[in-house]
Amino acid sequence: MKLPVMKSLSASYLSVLLTAWTVLASHTLSAQSPENYEKARQQMVQDVLVAAGVKDARVLRSAGATLRHEFVDTKYRRYAYLDMALPIGDKQTISSPFIVAYMTESIDPQPTDRVLEIGTGSGYQAAILSPLVTSVYSIEIVPALGRTAQQTLQRLKYQNIYTRIGDGFKGWPEHAPFDKIIVTCSPENIPTPLVEQLKEGGLMVIPVGERYQQTLYLMRKKNGKLVSEALRPTLFVPMTGRAEDGRKIKPDPLNPKTLNGDFEDAPKENKFLPGWYYQRQMSWETDPQAPQGKHYIKFHNETAGLAAHLLQGFAIKGSKIAQLRVSGWFKPENVTSGRNPNEFAGLTISFYDQDRRPLTTVWIGPLQGTKPWHQLEKTFRVPSSAVHGIVRVGLFGGTGTMAVDNVQMKPVNR
Repeated sequence: MKLPVMKSLSASYLSVLLTAWTVLASHTLSAQSPENYEKARQQMVQDVLVAAGVKDARVLRSAGATLRHEFVDTKYRRYAYLDMALPIGDKQTISSPFIVAYMTESIDPQPTDRVLEIGTGSGYQAAILSPLVTSVYSIEIVPALGRTAQQTLQRLKYQNIYTRIGDGFKGWPEHAPFDKIIVTCSPENIPTPLVEQLKEGGLMVIPVGERYQQTLYLMRKKNGKLVSEALRPTLFVPMTGRAEDGRKIKPDPLNPKTLNGDFEDAPKENKFLPGWYYQRQMSWETDPQAPQGKHYIKFHNETAGLAAHLLQGFAIKGSKIAQLRVSGWFKPENVTSGRNPNEFAGLTISFYDQDRRPLTTVWIGPLQGTKPWHQLEKTFRVPSSAVHGIVRVGLFGGTGTMAVDNVQMKPVNR
């Protein structure tokens, strides 16, 4: 079964993949000048957004004109136009350019729209919306982030963005109803106040679900109720405040494991594989001779530098878990490295601390050439401060075809 093809530069992917930022020197801005930022921004629009399927010309123009580097700390500015999330402090991140553009396009912004944003963060999403709509009302629960975003937006002379500090769960009733609502953090369930503050016929885009298993939904209000359309699996920071206090299903950091690691659960109606997200150039295959069950996944990439991959997040308590044993079955066919040795095929695990800062990345690979099905297993040390992890598998800029099955993790306690 062929699944949706979504392409993005592997440089963007590797920037998240590798915690040693200097590895990306050849893909980032060597000199931070207005001209270089402009060139990188336009390249991002074409190589990331257009290549990944964003089509709305107004959204693309806004992304090409919005100075993303102004919304991140100076030490991260050289990575501002890679397709990656970046830390902005207080355990929060600025979403990747693709996700911001994709969510913006999903709500079909119109010049007469009044839009409510939940989760101001750095202010970048509001800035993207600004030239597309009449006004943006944005709420941030973290005071320091809210103040910084307000200062940035004022410095850059955005006139139609209004910010406040508060719990986004409650919305902004004084300015309701809104034509569109965009939520950039994930609650377990949709807050009732947001439903009430959305106009009849209005659209809301929101990630909903468990901490590491979320689905991005597009909601349309009809007869006072929301009609939902599942867009894609995703991973956002949680909606804090009242939404997080009421979360019923919480991850188990003492038992990290992959969900649908044997790939037996079939793709949903939206054609995305359950349990995994941000899939690129991947198909779901059926074969009774598969190493585990009757199904496996297959990545194929013909252009060096493009990514073909899946990823999945998980909770882990590094203070209790000393090691993580990781295994999987692989079958490479004519696999070669991409434009440099960092663009390879394999499996990686990245660990992050409580502030979502990268700690280390370990990997199985690189895989090259052509080989029959074979199992690979490694045991990795877990940093004691690790609380989040991301497992990724695929062709990280390498070319060829690689089949993968039965990706599993098993913790070893301290």
